Amino acid sequence: MGEVDPAVSVWRARGRTRAVVLVLHGGAERGAGSVPPWKPAYLRMVPIARALHRAGRREGVEVRLLRNRRYGWNAPAEHPVEDARWALERIHADHPGLPVVLVGHSMGARVALRVADDPAVRGVCALAPWTPRGEPVEAVAGRSVLVVHGTRDRMTSPAESHAYAERAARVAARVARFEIANEGHAMLRRARVWTRLTVAFTLDLLAGDDGGALRGAWAATGPDRLRIPV
Repeated sequence: MGEVDPAVSVWRARGRTRAVVLVLHGGAERGAGSVPPWKPAYLRMVPIARALHRAGRREGVEVRLLRNRRYGWNAPAEHPVEDARWALERIHADHPGLPVVLVGHSMGARVALRVADDPAVRGVCALAPWTPRGEPVEAVAGRSVLVVHGTRDRMTSPAESHAYAERAARVAARVARFEIANEGHAMLRRARVWTRLTVAFTLDLLAGDDGGALRGAWAATGPDRLRIPV
């Protein structure tokens, strides 16, 4: 029996689809097991996907939540990168030429930053990203990048995401990074803040409306842009 494809949940736009958001969940450095729909890393992204849909459906935004075939990154195979490329090809087939925004958490954020070189991608929202030292930045060249990290994260490193943002700023169209005080990796203590920033970034790119949450972030200069407290 052959390997099955990844799974995708779709929340469709109201009326004509004008853009697509692809949401990517977290995982682990190693893990060959499947990702059932009750896996916490996957479930954590469901309310964010729904919030994105509520905010953007009238603007023609469709939201897709990918569920990977395997739970781990599994270098050198990088299985979730393969799955994200597969999901992007599905988007191209269904909605050729439409812009795409990538939203990822933890390992999913690393995946999003890796596949941002897809020509349809406008930008990446990286939530508590796993960006180990030396993580390449070439894929975000010319894209908008928002990094959000909790100051109490013990699973992925805020210092490493800051270093990544510094490197990415040399090639990306624009980069901003928020630091959420007293928040850990699961994005639960201040869930509304994570959601608000994610929605604002997405609508900023796809509908030209920052909703106030990102006002001033893109205009900030120097190191302040990469350490915005919230």
